Amino acid sequence: MDFLIQNAWAEGAAASAGGGFASLIPLVILFVVFYFLLIRPQTKRVKEHKKMVDSLAKGDEIVTQGGLLGKVTNLGDNFIAVEVAPNIEVKIQRQAVAAVMPKGTIKAL
Repeated sequence: MDFLIQNAWAEGAAASAGGGFASLIPLVILFVVFYFLLIRPQTKRVKEHKKMVDSLAKGDEIVTQGGLLGKVTNLGDNFIAVEVAPNIEVKIQRQAVAAVMPKGTIKAL
C-alpha cells in the first residue's frame, strides 16, 4: 500500500526566515483593505441610523425593517407607536425603523 501514500521523510534543519518586517507587510495591507472596504462604511451607516432614530418626531412617516409603513403617534425611550391604518396602532422598537419617508407618502398610496 506504499504506492498510495508517500512517505514523509525528515528534512535537514530549515534556514531561518529572512526579515520579520517583510512578512508583516501583507498582513498590514490586508487589515487596511478590510478597514476601508468593510469596517469604515459599516460604522458610518450605524452612525447615520442612530442619528435618524434619535431625530424621530410625532407625525413622521416611517418604514420599518419589516416593510410596515405608518405615521409616528407616540414616542418612548425604546418603543414608538405607529398608526398603520385609521384607529390601528402598533408598537415597535425604535431600532426597527428603516427609513423616514417624505411627508404625504401615506396619502399618495
